[in-house]
Formats: sequence, structure tokens, C-alpha cells
Amino acid sequence: MSNMHVLIIGCGSVGTALGLQLLDAGYRVSGVRRTINQLPQGIHGIAADLHQLDSLQNLPAADYMVFSAAASSHSEADYRATYVDGLKATLAALPTPPKHIFFTSSTGVYHQADHSWVDETSPCQPTRFSGAVMLEAEQALLHSGIPATVVRFSGIYGASRTRMLETVRSGKGAPAEPLSYSNRIHQLDCARVLAHLIEYQRRGNRLAPVYLASDDQPVPLHEVTDWLAQQLDVTLTDPSLGRFAGSKRCDNSLLKSTGFTFQYPGYQQGYQEML
Repeated sequence: MSNMHVLIIGCGSVGTALGLQLLDAGYRVSGVRRTINQLPQGIHGIAADLHQLDSLQNLPAADYMVFSAAASSHSEADYRATYVDGLKATLAALPTPPKHIFFTSSTGVYHQADHSWVDETSPCQPTRFSGAVMLEAEQALLHSGIPATVVRFSGIYGASRTRMLETVRSGKGAPAEPLSYSNRIHQLDCARVLAHLIEYQRRGNRLAPVYLASDDQPVPLHEVTDWLAQQLDVTLTDPSLGRFAGSKRCDNSLLKSTGFTFQYPGYQQGYQEML
């Protein structure tokens, strides 16, 4: 049992699942969110709003910090206020620097659209504001002077993220042409990745500045929607579901080299459980 203290900024579905895993492993956990009455027992709630700097003045000292906040809307202003300004305000409000900070980012920082493999060393030239703001936040943290690691998650799905299921239920699927690869990770595996990396560092291992966290199966999007339609016994009548973030295949080799194994290595395992 470690008895180390982890401060989680943003206790949504991933942050809360992480907190529960860390509690089971013997960590003390504090969780920051706007309203704390829904936090599970054991996570010490701290009511704060990243957009209101004075509300961050009561942040406690912690051994580790995980910044897993989520913007309240898909607008450039909200993204910047949350991921860039909110991160900087949080860092400034900490009473002492943690041993290590983790930042949950997105594979949206990649621009590749030619079905190529991407990893932590691949160039990032995002064409959408969301990826550009995330990349700016990553750089702000990695140049903060505090030991830090960025974890780039691909498309997150799970019990509270059912958009793909609802889309297929409505009869909408992806076309086979033009080919478009998609990447995803189950929300419970997101939490497991973060818990694993915290424990990996606590045991004295050196962390890379960036890890790409995506399951073992980058697949064409139409394969996913076709399979889901078969499981749901739905006929796809609208083949207009498209990708907005290019077409790439995410390489998780660096993450797996730390000893991490996925509970849901492919979309069939994760969606089968949801169905």
C-alpha cells in the first residue's frame, strides 16, 4: 500500500474510475470538479471551477496530479479556457510541485490522413482548433519545469460514452469507400493506463514525456459500424458516417513496453460487454 496522495483535476467518467482504482491500490485521492456530491465515497471532493481562478486557491499538496478536465463545449474558447488557461492556473495554484503530473490529451493532435501508423515521435500539425489547443497545452506542461507525462487517448467509448451505439441503432453507418481508419480505447482502460503509469513511476521507473494510449486494433470505421449493426440486428440505411480527424493507425508499442495490458484489446470485447 503506497499511501501516496493523488490529486485528480476533473473527475468525470475517466477521472472517477481512476480515483476508485487508486483507492483500491492504497493511494489517497482528492478529486476536483464543479459539483462534488456525486463523487464516490473515499474520494475527497474539492469543489472548484477551472474558469474561476479564485476557486483553485484550496488545492492541496499531492505526490501526483492528473489533469483530466473536459471542456464543457466543443468551442475554441472553451477548449482554451479549460486546457491551456485552466492548466496554467492549476499549476500556479499548487502549494508545492508534485513528483509528477499527468495530462490527458488526444490523438486529435495528429494530422495524418493517409492510413499511416503514428506513434509518440510522429509529427503533429493539427488542422482543427481542438488538436491545436491540446498540443499547445501539452507543450505548456512539458515546459513547466515539473516532471510531466502527456497521455494521448484515441476515441473513448464505454458505459457513459455510447454515441457510436446510438448512431448505429439509428441506421447510420460508415461507408467502405473512401477507406477511413479509426482508433479507440475503452474508458476503463483509460483509467487503467493512468493508474499503471503512476504506479510505474512510483516504483522508480523513468516515464517518457508522451504515451499514445489506444487499443490493439486500429480498424476501418465501416468494419466497426457493420459489426455493431449485425449485433444489434439493425439494417444500415444511411452510409454517411464520416471521420473528422483524418485516417491513421495508432501504435501503442511504447505504452505496452511498460508492461501495460489492455482489458479491452479490441472493439468487439468492449462493445460486446456494453451490448
